[in-house]
Amino acid sequence: MAITELNVNSGNTTQAVEIENNTTLPLNMMEGLDMGLPEKIQELLSPVYETFPFLANTFLDIPLANLMAATLVFFIFLGLRHLFTTIVTVSLQKLAQKTKTYYDNRIISALKGPLSFAFIIIGLHIFFILIFKETETIKNILNTLVIYTVFWAILSISEALREFIYSATGKFNAELSKEIGNFVLAIWKILISGIGLGAMLQVWGINVTALVASLGIGGLAFALAAKDTAANLFGSFSLLADKSIRIGEWIKVNGVEGTVENIGMRTTKIRSFQKSLITVPNHIVANHPIENFSRRGIRRIKMHIGLTYATNSEQIIKIMEELKEMLKGHEGISQSDSLMVNFDTFGDSSLNIFIYTFTKTANWEKYLDIRENVNLAIMKIIEENGSSFAFPSQSIYVEQLPVISNKL
Repeated sequence: MAITELNVNSGNTTQAVEIENNTTLPLNMMEGLDMGLPEKIQELLSPVYETFPFLANTFLDIPLANLMAATLVFFIFLGLRHLFTTIVTVSLQKLAQKTKTYYDNRIISALKGPLSFAFIIIGLHIFFILIFKETETIKNILNTLVIYTVFWAILSISEALREFIYSATGKFNAELSKEIGNFVLAIWKILISGIGLGAMLQVWGINVTALVASLGIGGLAFALAAKDTAANLFGSFSLLADKSIRIGEWIKVNGVEGTVENIGMRTTKIRSFQKSLITVPNHIVANHPIENFSRRGIRRIKMHIGLTYATNSEQIIKIMEELKEMLKGHEGISQSDSLMVNFDTFGDSSLNIFIYTFTKTANWEKYLDIRENVNLAIMKIIEENGSSFAFPSQSIYVEQLPVISNKL
């Protein structure tokens, strides 16, 4: 297949423009980043060679003066990156404080890392130029690092705008703003990472279009291998559409119980009450019954109180009446739901009273406070009515004792 190239000269830059679809576009991100600094340094080194001829000696085919200058320049850039990054970010932060939004502050903070790393790349570029070792491989490595830094900056900005994305998705569905926002952000990051990877491959002369096309040969095998991933992806769509769970809710699904921390494209992360993080594939969450404790609004109190058999019927009737009055007047007990106090069974060692009611809150901590208060009130009622709680016991009756002979 014929390849047609059009060379466009602009200063010191030569670019190859592609004509055919299967040709690659060489990327050279390093051109011009040195700003002519190596030539200026080389001019400064000329008097040094004249004054100190021994510096013209070579080490690994590198003149000593050039090696020393290259090392010095690289360490200067290492030192300047912190200073320059700090000055730039502090100055921009002061300007950003004058705006009404805080997103610009987050973007500036997010760019601090990529901006600092860019100084290392420039320092390496000049280092290899001064020691005359900037080969095609080194150029490709440096160009790859530049592209990596650019897409690192884009991803960092995307993460800094997370709250903005939540705000935007909240206009469509306020209840699921975080879940939908996380999903959109995940897709965006995958897309940007894919473009960045393609750009880095192109630096090395790999035809990305042909590479993607070649994947079609193994498309069937890939589809079979990725069926679980596809199921998880559609499972995440189902969870978002059904609104069955949200971040921060207490759920139990397929034997896993805890608080939902994240609903991703492939998995849902649940923090158990033992503080371990459990990752559950979305297709399992979507295809199994979900018990959502956070949406019940109330919590149940169910108990049996065992009284001793010394308690008479009048005492039991009065105890039950006072228990009902106590529960009906308790501010933490729901009066719109079931409230039952009944003499239930004759136990092996106790007379059992059954109590069944609900608290007004589903909050675990508040529920425990209400239940504690109810328990103490129950103890007080039992004590005031002259009864007591039974405990497991057995009475043994002996009809006749064996006769013991006094004879030796």
